[in-house]
Amino acid sequence: MNLFISGGCKNGKSFFAQEEAKKQAEEKGVPLYYLATMIPADDEDRARIKRHLAERDGWGFTTIEQGRNICGALEKADPEGVFLLDSVTALLSNEMFLPSGEAELEAPARVCEELRTFARRTGSTVFVSDFIYSDALRYDSLTEAYRKGLALCDRALAQVCDQVVEVCYGNRYFFK
Repeated sequence: MNLFISGGCKNGKSFFAQEEAKKQAEEKGVPLYYLATMIPADDEDRARIKRHLAERDGWGFTTIEQGRNICGALEKADPEGVFLLDSVTALLSNEMFLPSGEAELEAPARVCEELRTFARRTGSTVFVSDFIYSDALRYDSLTEAYRKGLALCDRALAQVCDQVVEVCYGNRYFFK
């Protein structure tokens, strides 16, 4: 079952996603993979990665670092396994904002198609994305392009996933 989880930052999405992915893998008797998409840029990122690694310790995940080209992870894993992709937000950022400092404005469309392909090829992926759609603030053009790109990817995943869940401060709201 493909599952899409969205919600605000630091509200329990990742832990919930871990529980769901582990449950699926145990039910199916298949390998369990964690697709780590964050490419750390600072100490805060490294601390978050360290915390997530500690939270997953002993759960049976094989971690695959895949900050770009998400379908490339299928060359490193059994496509019949269960995957936890955390997060769509970081993946799009990596694909859109290049190390050279340039922005690839066509990245959202490409990433959306790669995510749809990944979902179809695996059939058992838990996708995690941050909800960053507040219209209360004014954003610069690149940030707005990123927000629109993330919304595009989130909608694409909601269409191909079997279930959609919004996590709001530990509460879970199921759709679809």
